[in-house]
Amino acid sequence: MTEASPHSIRSLVIVGGGTAGWMAAAALAKHFHGSGLAITLVESSEIGTIGVGEATIPTIRRFYAKLGLTDEAVMRETGATAKLGILFQDWRRVGEGFIHPFGLYGQDHGDIGFHHLWLQARAAGDDTPISAYSLGAMLAEKHRMALPQVNPPTPLATFDWALHLDASLFAQYLRRYAEASGVTRIDAKVAQVEPGERGAIAAVRLDDGRRIEGDFFIDCTGFRSLLLGEALEVGFEDWSEWLPCDAAIAVQTENALDDPPPYTRAHAKSAGWQWRIPLRHRAGNGIVYSRKLMSEDEATATLLSDLPGKPLIEPRAIPFRSGRRTRAWAGNCVALGLAAGFLEPLESTSIALIETGIERLKELFPDRRLNPALAEEFNDATAREMERVRDFIILHYKLTRRDDTAFWRHCAAMPVPDTLRRKIELWDARGEFIRYRWEMFHPASWLAMYTGFDRIPEGANRALDGIDRAKVSAAMKRMRESVANTVAATPSHRQFLETLDR
Repeated sequence: MTEASPHSIRSLVIVGGGTAGWMAAAALAKHFHGSGLAITLVESSEIGTIGVGEATIPTIRRFYAKLGLTDEAVMRETGATAKLGILFQDWRRVGEGFIHPFGLYGQDHGDIGFHHLWLQARAAGDDTPISAYSLGAMLAEKHRMALPQVNPPTPLATFDWALHLDASLFAQYLRRYAEASGVTRIDAKVAQVEPGERGAIAAVRLDDGRRIEGDFFIDCTGFRSLLLGEALEVGFEDWSEWLPCDAAIAVQTENALDDPPPYTRAHAKSAGWQWRIPLRHRAGNGIVYSRKLMSEDEATATLLSDLPGKPLIEPRAIPFRSGRRTRAWAGNCVALGLAAGFLEPLESTSIALIETGIERLKELFPDRRLNPALAEEFNDATAREMERVRDFIILHYKLTRRDDTAFWRHCAAMPVPDTLRRKIELWDARGEFIRYRWEMFHPASWLAMYTGFDRIPEGANRALDGIDRAKVSAAMKRMRESVANTVAATPSHRQFLETLDR
């Protein structure tokens, strides 16, 4: 251990456990190993967790790989199954569905993106769905799974995957890791947050009388945002005008499926949507809905009428408000997870936003002088990323073709943020994408949404006029055959999971 600077942060206090708290504790203990930084996590075993963050995106695998944990170990510890994407059922119209996969579509033709070739073929009468050119989508559709090739020979062999996991077991696993790495856990409730100088926090006083001082604090107290929201009085930016759902009901059930699908199901309902997440030992289920258009009793009945097995617990109601804190870092406190903001679990972004918050904190971790440039960059990047995730989620509602209920008519007609309006208009005009640095969802994901909702651009790429359509058509046929052959040679998801027990 090298000698620390006299200005170095010596004590870091994380308030709140759960997924956010223990992810932060594990990652920061690993990152600052040997630096002399003391990390303490305060949580109360009497306070439960929200329990809806059980589906992830592929970044979760990069997160725990940095800790030295393997896919096999994490899956065994958390009862996990593989996730290749999300099935959106009844979102465009009732009776229709499509998969948003983790992966690419087809092969580009020089500088011409593949989707332009597909759009041209579609205009000429070819009704082959774009999913036929995505290995990830076709593996998911056929319930097949194998580890991706390390160095795939072509984009057609490229796909990524994530996990469906038991979030409480994941937090427990990371707790063991963090405590083994030197993190101190205190089981108590915070009774008071003691203010310090210049808008900072000096300490938290616990219900057992102890006073825990810290140079820096991380708020992982969930919706309450005890440190950032209540103590430091950081405001909240409400996004409910674009995201009309404001409540969820969650329930765990027996998993009655012999061959659990390697995807999350998001099934649109009359005033919201229902999720289904297959784990190895149970299933996670819930409904997200608008309380203006559906009562809690109606939502509960809708949820219970569409379950894969017997409920294991009583349904739990979770009211929420979509939006973010106006600052994620104030004084000597950073908020992670629900304490920083909330976006409904439609695209499984909750855990991913915790990951990116931790990564930014690693890069910008301050000393006790708290240079404001660090907080400014953290807050700007956090705000931009959350806004872009927000826009991607709004897109799911805005593009609907449903007009059978007041909820879906409202979604189709509602105005959207200018940032999203520009993206939609650019796609409509020429089938192109706007790209940013802090962007969780890349062009392939936007392509999945536009094509899944049958949103076809008005204009074509001018370069298409210079290609040999017969050759391109033959090449696209070979692409489809390549994907289909790979899928046929891949074992089932059930067989993939069975290899974990060997």
